[in-house]
Amino acid sequence: MIITYRGRVRNGLIVLNEPGQLPEGVEVEVRALSEETTTTTLYERLKNVIGIAEGLPSDMARNHDHYIHGASKR
Repeated sequence: MIITYRGRVRNGLIVLNEPGQLPEGVEVEVRALSEETTTTTLYERLKNVIGIAEGLPSDMARNHDHYIHGASKR
């Protein structure tokens, strides 16, 4: 079983964001994430596709289940 904990290095020690319970002596693997990976916002990741859709109904956001899956309109 793999459990993922996130944290930061402070004064040379790994400090977890949330308290974790690991058994004494368990082997762990630590991967350092680049600053870019941890600080990129959702907007920054999606900005190249925002606003490119054309010809959609004016109520697409509200009724996307209707247009995509055939559900009743809201």
